[in-house]
Amino acid sequence: MNIFTFTRVSVACLVMLLAAHTARAQQALPSANPAMTYTDDDGMTVEETSYDGSAPFEATFEARPQDVGDYTPLYEWRFTRQGESKPFLVRYDEDTHYKFVQSGSFTVELLVSFVLAGDTLTYEMDEPFSITISESKLEVPNAFTPNGDGINDVFKVKDGYKSIVSFKAQVFSRWGKKLYEWNDPAGGWDGRSGGHDMPDGGYYLHIEARGADGRKYQIKKVINLLRGFLENGGTTP
Repeated sequence: MNIFTFTRVSVACLVMLLAAHTARAQQALPSANPAMTYTDDDGMTVEETSYDGSAPFEATFEARPQDVGDYTPLYEWRFTRQGESKPFLVRYDEDTHYKFVQSGSFTVELLVSFVLAGDTLTYEMDEPFSITISESKLEVPNAFTPNGDGINDVFKVKDGYKSIVSFKAQVFSRWGKKLYEWNDPAGGWDGRSGGHDMPDGGYYLHIEARGADGRKYQIKKVINLLRGFLENGGTTP
């Protein structure tokens, strides 16, 4: 091989090496685009970076890796209560689901290690997801008017209840017979039992509930069923 041929081969090899190096340099490095999704009160799936509201709160956390290529991703989700240095929960799945049932402020962050042979690339979130769960609140009215006018027809806890993670309500007659029960603070009693309207009068209410802040509710009181009363101050015929 003459010098000219050798030079041409060497230049060709150099060009190929430079092209390969450039291709590797231009190749996107593995990363992630984590997301927090949950179902809102309207039944719609929403994606947010923070939540401030009542418990129970259920959310799905997705890593959404990108440009992984031949790398092996190792996931680490860290759940931490505000003011504490160590996570109270660590999970190693790509996606994870969690139900918050305690009041307080929390952060959820993702760490991903992308491993290829002896090479490791690390991804960390710029800002973790933040979740704030309010303290509990539960109040009940004294009466309801199930007369079909669309106003106060169902006995239920007052609007604005917060962070109630367990709930049981029962209504009894004055003779101690259980007439109705429900297990969701959004539910209530329509003044009927056994398919029949109950007469006006007093009924005994018993509620046992627990808040996300650990508060226990034991509510025992008499509630008044006023079927013949109209909210405008009149009475039904």
